Amino acid sequence: MQSPFANLPPVVKNLLIINIICFLPVLFWGDRVIANFGVYYFNSPFFKPWQVITYMFLHGGWAHILFNMFALYSFGTAIEYIMGSKRFFNFYFICGLGAIAFQMLVQAIEVHAIAGSITIAQPDLQSSYQQFGDSGQKLMEIYGSPMVGASGAIFGLLIAFGMIYPNAELMIMFIPVPVKAKYIIPVYVVLELSLGIGQFGGDNVAHFAHLGGALLGFILVKAWHLQGPKSFYE
Repeated sequence: MQSPFANLPPVVKNLLIINIICFLPVLFWGDRVIANFGVYYFNSPFFKPWQVITYMFLHGGWAHILFNMFALYSFGTAIEYIMGSKRFFNFYFICGLGAIAFQMLVQAIEVHAIAGSITIAQPDLQSSYQQFGDSGQKLMEIYGSPMVGASGAIFGLLIAFGMIYPNAELMIMFIPVPVKAKYIIPVYVVLELSLGIGQFGGDNVAHFAHLGGALLGFILVKAWHLQGPKSFYE
């Protein structure tokens, strides 16, 4: 029986394998693993430099990893064939780093709106948050909530796919007919922006990280002048 990884390009294949391997410790020691290797706001007492890389390989549950790995498999394969493995590797990690940079930028704006600065003194003390009254709870969420997942890098891939293969027809859940990538992917980005700005209760998704990955994906495709085969998906 042929391996399901046999016909995959090398970077996509290795990213899939690494993400699956890294998900196993989360199943057994979830909170402990995420607390050490998920990424925190840069001024948080829990922040460590390695987290800006390791957060990309952790996922919070089955739905999270299955969606991201399916997207990596579906879109990453076509993009790696166009970019080549070395450029695709750089693209993926630049989008992942851009995602967390954009997320922290938004968090810094939120912290500044509350504290008058992008950092607070002695963030390891409870009193540092209590001094801001009701807004202190928001600060505690920013400083104490780790972010995990490959979604920022995946959004970079989605944008790249839509730009390189704009006429590719995609089947979307709950939509009975195929929709071209150039139509559905911008709608998805606008939805993420709306959810990020709305900050609806109970929504713990880092929407601005997704947007950061999408933005870097757009910039890189433009900067590298990437185009798909003229006869493909026309």
